[in-house]
Amino acid sequence: MESQTAQFGLRAALDHGGFAVGLIGIAMLFSIAIIAERFVRLFLQYGISASGFMLEIQKYVLANDLDGAIRTCSGAKGAALPKVIQAGLMRASRSEEQIQNSIDAASLEVIPNLERNLPYLAMIANIATLLGLLGTISGLIKSFAAVALADPAQRQAILSAGISEAMYATAFGLVIAICTMVAHSILASKASRIISDIDEHSVKLLDLLISRKVEHSAEKR
Repeated sequence: MESQTAQFGLRAALDHGGFAVGLIGIAMLFSIAIIAERFVRLFLQYGISASGFMLEIQKYVLANDLDGAIRTCSGAKGAALPKVIQAGLMRASRSEEQIQNSIDAASLEVIPNLERNLPYLAMIANIATLLGLLGTISGLIKSFAAVALADPAQRQAILSAGISEAMYATAFGLVIAICTMVAHSILASKASRIISDIDEHSVKLLDLLISRKVEHSAEKR
C-alpha cells in the first residue's frame, strides 16, 4: 500500500511528468511564497478586531481624549484600520470635508497593500492548469510518435510511459491550481473583510467627530 501511494507523490510527478511538471513546480513555488506572505500580512499584521478596536476609540472620543485615541491607533502597529482611523483623528478639529479627505487619502494608501499580489494567485492557478494540459498533449504526442517507430515488443512500454507522463502532468497541474484557487479565495475574502471594516468604521468615526464638534459648539453658546 505504501509503495502504491508513493507513486502519486510529488517526487513521482517530477520524475515521470516531463518538462511540464517542472514548470508547474516553479509555479507552485511562486504560489507558496505569495500565499505565505499574504497570510502573514492579512491575518497577522493588517487584521484586527474592528468592533473591539472601535469601541475603545469611541470611549476616548466621547471622553474628549483624542490623544488617547491616537495613541491607541499608534499601538496597533501595521494594522490597516487603525492607520485610517488615526488619519481622521489627526484632523478632528478641522472641517468635515478635511476629515473626510484625510480618511480617503489614508484608505487609498492602505487598500492597495491589502490587495497586493492577490491577482497573481489567480493567474498562477490558470497557468498551472494550462501547463498540465500542455504536458498532457506533449506526453500523448511523444507516446504515439514513439509507438509508430518502435519495435512491436517495446510499444506497450513506450505507450505506457507517454500516457503516464500525460496523466502526471494533468494531475499535478490540477492539484496546484485547486490549492492556489482555494488559498486565493480565503485571502481575497480576508482582504475584502478588512476593506469593509475600513469603509464602515471610517464613516462611523466621521459621524462621531462631527457629533462631538456640534456638542462642543452648543456648550460654548
